[in-house]
Amino acid sequence: MYRPIGLGTKTRGLEPWMIVLIVIVGLLITGITVGLLVRFLVADQKLEYYHGTFKISDAQLNANTEQGYAYHYKDLREISEILVDETFMDSILSKHYIKNQVINLTPEIDGLKADVVMVFQFPSNEKKETREKKIHNILHQKIRNTRALKINASSLQLNGCGKRVTPTIVNRIIGGEIAPKSAWPWQASLQHDNVHQCGATLISNTWLVTAAHCFKNYPSPHGWTVSFGTTINPPLMKRNIKRIVVHERYRSPAREYDIAVVQFSPQVTFTDDIRRICLPDASDYFPPTSTVYITGFGALLYGGDSQNELRQAAVEIISDEICKQPHVYGKEITYGMFCAGFLEGIYDACRGDSGGPLVVKDSKDTWYLLGIVSWGDNCGRVNKPGVYTQITYYRKWIASKTGL
Repeated sequence: MYRPIGLGTKTRGLEPWMIVLIVIVGLLITGITVGLLVRFLVADQKLEYYHGTFKISDAQLNANTEQGYAYHYKDLREISEILVDETFMDSILSKHYIKNQVINLTPEIDGLKADVVMVFQFPSNEKKETREKKIHNILHQKIRNTRALKINASSLQLNGCGKRVTPTIVNRIIGGEIAPKSAWPWQASLQHDNVHQCGATLISNTWLVTAAHCFKNYPSPHGWTVSFGTTINPPLMKRNIKRIVVHERYRSPAREYDIAVVQFSPQVTFTDDIRRICLPDASDYFPPTSTVYITGFGALLYGGDSQNELRQAAVEIISDEICKQPHVYGKEITYGMFCAGFLEGIYDACRGDSGGPLVVKDSKDTWYLLGIVSWGDNCGRVNKPGVYTQITYYRKWIASKTGL
């Protein structure tokens, strides 16, 4: 007779190697499951680094004394890092905060400046400007009320965007007013085979924005470099161009879509002399007659040569209504362009200034990039002001190419 196999049948125990195999398979399944969960939960998030500075008043670095206001470097750095840790771990950003590190303590009059790098992890679909405001507001609130250190709350800066150390006293480019050191830390010079071609504006530690027509003759990154500082030779710092992204719809000699972004390597470290400009939101509006500023290494007169020293000018935004009049530029002014300067002429950008910045500051002395030097009829002519690529019009395009 055949023995039936069913409930109540006695079976042999599993061999040891089979148990080990089952355990291993179980661990692998668990690991894969956890990995997939993590991937789906954080795939839309990325690490972001923010650079902040603040001034610690009445503090000194002193390795030899233990007086009330004198600190060892290591102790003061640790106190500052704990303060920043506690600030964000006890805030609405606690689940996004990773860590911070004080990278430098610099002696200043009546105190020390602390440079701190903060690391967060945010969803990639949230606007960076919104995150920066949250971080700044949380830091400002905590620093203003802290008793751990005597910190000047008004000294707090986040990422140094649009900030500079030199006051604004400018006249003109044509005619030649030389820009003071550190006056325009976002200004850059684009050079091909070490010859200045165009200006550009620093918008991050690896990205520049400039005019598309600058690359008409040399579209490949090969041979291109970028320098920073108020002189081309010697440069304060120089980098190799890694990538050139010209607007897809730009077609020379047409003047529409005259914008490009440029990536360089290695990245720069922000200082008083090298710092990124702030980018406006696409919805921002800047009214006619607003005072704005242009800078560049361009010629001092039409047909002249580029200059070794950076120059500057204060001009005004001119309304489209005026700029589109037949005796000015008429129908040549189209979408994504605006005029700035004076109908009387004199103050204007010129050859070699192309691609450079037109900037404005807000009530908090923060500077924003409004325009890119694009084109014009001669330099400084009556009724022929400079024409600029409008940053707000191309704000989403910049973000799509750079993530900024």
